Amino acid sequence: MSADLIRRLIEATSEVIESHADQLTALDQAIGDGDHGVNMARGFREIAAQKETLAALPLGEALQKAGMTLVMKVGGASGPLYGSLLMDMGKAAPAGIPTLPELATMLEAGVAAVQRRGKAEAGEKTMLDVLIPVSRMLRRLIQDGRDVDYGTRLVSVAAHALHRTSELKATKGRASFLGERSIGHIDPGACSSALLLGAVVRAVEETLTPTGTG
Repeated sequence: MSADLIRRLIEATSEVIESHADQLTALDQAIGDGDHGVNMARGFREIAAQKETLAALPLGEALQKAGMTLVMKVGGASGPLYGSLLMDMGKAAPAGIPTLPELATMLEAGVAAVQRRGKAEAGEKTMLDVLIPVSRMLRRLIQDGRDVDYGTRLVSVAAHALHRTSELKATKGRASFLGERSIGHIDPGACSSALLLGAVVRAVEETLTPTGTG
């Protein structure tokens, strides 16, 4: 089951980045270097090319290897940031398929790594403005013990957080040079984070539910 999940995660994430590369580039052209879509697509193509190798590994090792691939293949800040996210999630992963509490711990570890690497916090118009609310909501839902559709809730939180980035002034990265002019634009890193979250949720649901293909 772990191999099936890893394959589906790679397929879903690489497909969503490839299909939205132009959108990510357009967002980045407005407030950044204009290469976010191209760079992300390059990195996830490299991960997709390693699909069978990664699927043969335990989830934690697969995440760490995929993260290192992004560090090496994705230009700009995105490679080190997304690479740190995956590598530290991998380091926190259990031996088998993670439970929801274990998944929350993994995500928290990954988000903390992004914060350290980017020296950023929520509210600075970065990918963290999606990742932090999603991570906090996952932990809150688990602690509440509610019988809810976790995937739907998390995707909804990500979508809301993404649109809120248009209200923020960038204080990190290339977009920070624009100052007040960065307001009114959606952050490209937050957009790729929301897209990837949606892809991960779909992959997990398809692989681990009775109606899935796994």
